[in-house]
Amino acid sequence: MKVYVRALGCRLNYAEMDALARALAANGHVVTDSPDEAEQIVLNTCAVTQDAVHSSRKLTRQLHKAAPEAAITLTGCYAQLAPAVASGLPGVISVAGNQEKDALAGRWEPAGDFDLEPLQRAARVARTRAFIKVQDGCDNACTFCITTVARGEGRSRPADAIVAEIGLLTALGCREAVLTGVHLGSYGLDEGRGHQLAALIRRILDETDVPRLRLSSLEPWDLTPEFFDLWRDDRLCPHLHLPLQSGCDATLRRMARRTSQAAFCDLLAAARGRMPDPAITTDVIAGFPGETEAEFEESLAFIARQGFAGMHIFRYSPRAGTPAARMRGAVDEAVKQDRSDRLHALAAESQAAYARRWLGRELPVLWEQVAGATEDGFLNVGYTPNYLRAACVHNAALSHTVSRARLDSYDEDAGQVRVTPLLDDGPPAQGAGNG
Repeated sequence: MKVYVRALGCRLNYAEMDALARALAANGHVVTDSPDEAEQIVLNTCAVTQDAVHSSRKLTRQLHKAAPEAAITLTGCYAQLAPAVASGLPGVISVAGNQEKDALAGRWEPAGDFDLEPLQRAARVARTRAFIKVQDGCDNACTFCITTVARGEGRSRPADAIVAEIGLLTALGCREAVLTGVHLGSYGLDEGRGHQLAALIRRILDETDVPRLRLSSLEPWDLTPEFFDLWRDDRLCPHLHLPLQSGCDATLRRMARRTSQAAFCDLLAAARGRMPDPAITTDVIAGFPGETEAEFEESLAFIARQGFAGMHIFRYSPRAGTPAARMRGAVDEAVKQDRSDRLHALAAESQAAYARRWLGRELPVLWEQVAGATEDGFLNVGYTPNYLRAACVHNAALSHTVSRARLDSYDEDAGQVRVTPLLDDGPPAQGAGNG
């Protein structure tokens, strides 16, 4: 059977679909990169914003148009929150809630070529960088968030299973594992053992040979200064994504965020004091209910002082079933857009400032894909440990390799650093766009 697997939204969604693809391949099915070749399609949907809901519905229709004979299964947060509507979309024959997602691979009997061992079959869909699901669900009560409703209470995966998965992926050629979850920093709390994420990270570093380990989003209140001592192991990538959401204390209180300007500043100071010049990125919401112009200006000024290496900007989107959707003081859409635009401008400026600090230095780059070609060679794209997007033109495809590279210049339009790989063989590569 030929199956096309696709995800929208967060890294956790991608981790789940990567795991499904490996399980299907190990069972002898063909995981195809083209929906028009598929007999079955599985789409992991998103519902974090109204735009995400629209994208999930739109992509479902596009997939049905590309493969009208394929049977589509929808899963994920949109499917969980609106199963009746989701089941009525064209081509959809099945809707699986988030609690059913892990059992999807068992819906189809093993098939295909069994001359190869399951490990070899799974290797066909292994990635250079793999997302690893560490936990699911969230016990926070942020007033804007629908994910808690869609995903349920926090649930940690057994550490043995996580370590074994990373060991398997390393054997399949994975060069970087990214730990992800809805509330990653809560790992272990549901088992009554307190915060166990640091212990899990130590186990992974001690018991696997994965070359690079990265963490996805971490809530600021889950971390202590001692947590950052983990980065004494240089396999742990010096990149932290710490969602702030607002730089105004009054807005943070309405959001029920368990942080403040002072606490966030202290956390960043601890991280920067114990880690090697980390890339610290964040999330910000523009136009939360009740956000006055004065609150926004306070937030903007605070964010500007933090020196973030990157930001994800979201215009507030009311989600039925959340406390924020019932709040007074809705912000006009045009005002939201203006605030979003100003935040995006600040984000671009802040990202460029961080990237330019590294120009002239050398860093290892994990080359992930070929994004195109020119007369001079392949356009290779990858990431440094501190999550700078790197690009170069070279006469060979460098995908699935790691090489040191000199960081030459920053391309503001592309949001990436042009680099020169320092390879042991072959002619020197060119920074992307350098000629």
